[in-house]
This record gives sequence, structure tokens and C-alpha cells, in this order.
Amino acid sequence: MQHIVLLGATGSIGASTLDVMARNPDAYQLDGFVFSKNVARAIQICQTFKPRWAYSPDLDARAQLEALGIVEVIDVTEVGERVSRSHVDRVVAAITGFAGLNTLIDAIKAGKTILLANKESLVSAGALVMPLVKRYGATLLPIDSEHNALFQCADGQRGIESMSLTASGGALRDWPLAEIPNATVKQALAHPNWSMGAKVTIDSATMMNKGLELVEAKWLFNLAPDQLDVLIHPQSVIHSLVNFVDGTSLAQLGHPDMRVPIAHALAYPERVASGVARFDLTSGSLEFREMDHLRYPIMSLAWAALASNGTLPTVMNAANEVAVDAFIAGRIRFGDICRVVEQTMGSHQDIAIESLDHINEVDQWARGQAQLEI
Repeated sequence: MQHIVLLGATGSIGASTLDVMARNPDAYQLDGFVFSKNVARAIQICQTFKPRWAYSPDLDARAQLEALGIVEVIDVTEVGERVSRSHVDRVVAAITGFAGLNTLIDAIKAGKTILLANKESLVSAGALVMPLVKRYGATLLPIDSEHNALFQCADGQRGIESMSLTASGGALRDWPLAEIPNATVKQALAHPNWSMGAKVTIDSATMMNKGLELVEAKWLFNLAPDQLDVLIHPQSVIHSLVNFVDGTSLAQLGHPDMRVPIAHALAYPERVASGVARFDLTSGSLEFREMDHLRYPIMSLAWAALASNGTLPTVMNAANEVAVDAFIAGRIRFGDICRVVEQTMGSHQDIAIESLDHINEVDQWARGQAQLEI
């Protein structure tokens, strides 16, 4: 029996994780979870999985759940300690954005096996996080579909030359270029393949999601920028490829369903049922396209961040979070997301990361600067 802590239980990653756990009830026990403010869903989780504790950063959500008396509702100061307890086997890090960094570090310092969906933590703080992973003997198992595919194909292999991440192209993949800057929130959220949260789906439409994944892949697999590239793959069946010095490429195939990589990481190095059928190779053709920088201008910013081991990726991530929030709130156009990020990055001088406090300072500066650019 594996005891699981789920950080980000009521989002799409949380839902998929709980689905896999429910299909394998003799293998997994939910020890505790963190949720945003969906109290109704939190109640369902408590009733179904009987966790020991729960936490929400939302005061009203905590009060409502605590009043029911169905789970111990803890304070923010207790989360790190609960994650670090010796009986906890695996921690699913699925809190979206920079907010997930501190708890991730708590889990790393406790030497836990961490199922990582929070790409922003490595983007903003990879230069600090990866040495901590080595120092404390923690294990990072990526559950983004692309990084999990890379992990599966690279596991135990030698002679790796490069890695290729695939991208669906997002909701605006086939739009006329002139119409893209004025896409509405509803249109940008209409992803053709994946069911994801709003922020990740908007990032998919701009391609920032892939930019963040490039930076994350650099840290996860210790690669140079010229060892990474991106292919547009509209069907989202091949989730990424590892290329070897002998001309071989290994690819991982599967339906675009997050339960597949989550099940892999939950059970690794074993395998468990995910609830997803095997992909039928006779069901249609698979298409690939080169990255179109006119359609996805934000990718040029991502490549600049990829080349930095300093603070520039932190600034890019923070500015993007602010810009996406502003777009969803109707304060800027879709086409302004890239502008806000570019202008914020242009106002920053890239320097070496000194500490976690330094990263927090840079993150806060970038958010303030991005608000000025809006």
C-alpha cells in the first residue's frame, strides 16, 4: 500500500490521479490533499478516499470543510510537515504556477518520490531545485505527458543525442494568422485534444506551455539547449521522442489522457491499470509539422529563457502568469500576452540565482512589472 499526498486535488491532474487510485484501491491510500476552493469536490474526495487531512489556502473553503467534521483541516504552517512524514511514499505536485514551489522543496528535503506536474517550479528555480534533489536523495518522476514520455524512452538508455517534445498546437493551431491576436477566452480554451485547466490550456494556445516544458526538460534530463526541439503533432498520440547517436528514435504512444503518465509514475517501476485503452494504430494517420514562429511568437522568448541558467526564466514564468490572468479577466487581448511577457523580460537584467529568497524577490518584481506593461 502506497500512501499518497496530493497537492492540487481538485484540478484536472488531481482528478486523473484520483481516478487511477480508485481503479487500484489495494495499491494506494490518500493520506492528505491540498485543494484550491472547490469545497463540493473536496467533500467528495473525503467521502470516497477517507484521507487523514486536507488544506486549502482559501479561508472560506477551509471553514466550510472543517465545519463538516469529516477530515482534519490543517493550517498552511503544517502542510510541509505532513508532506514530510515518514509513512508518506509519494507526493503528487500538481499545484499550478509558482505557488507550488515551497511545498515541492519540503517534499524534496524529505527525500520523497515526487510526481511532478508543476513545471513552473523547475522553470523558475531549476538551478536550486535539482541540486536539492541530489543532496536529499529525492526522486522526481515527471507526469506531464511529454516529460513522462521522455522519461520512459530514456530510462536506462545510453547514447542519448537529443530529445524532441511534441505539441498539439493548441486551440488556434489552424486559425488564419491575422485572426489569432483577437481570439476570445472561450476560443483559446477550446483545446482540440486535452482536457486541462484554464491556465495550461491558454498556455497551450500561445505555446508558452511548450516553452516552459523546454526549460523543465533541460533541468530534468541535464541537456543543453541545442539538444532540445519541438514538433507540432496535431493528434497528440506520440507524446515525445528520444533521439540516439546511432540514428534510433524511441517514441511513447498513447491516447491524450493524463491517466497514462500518472499511472506510470504512481506505480514506477511497476505498471498498473490506468483506465485508458491502448491506442489503435489503424485508427488514422499521424502528422508532424515544424514549429511556426509566426503563429507562436512567444516561443522565441522561451528559447531565450532556455539559454539562461539565471533569473530570466523566473521572470518569463511570472510575467506569463500575470498576462494569462489578465487575458482571462478580459483586461488584455490574446495577442497581448506575448507582448506583456516580452516587455517584462526586456526590462530585466539576467543574473545568477542566489537563493530561494532571491527567486521570490525576482518573481515579485516580474509580477509588478508585468502589471505595469498591461
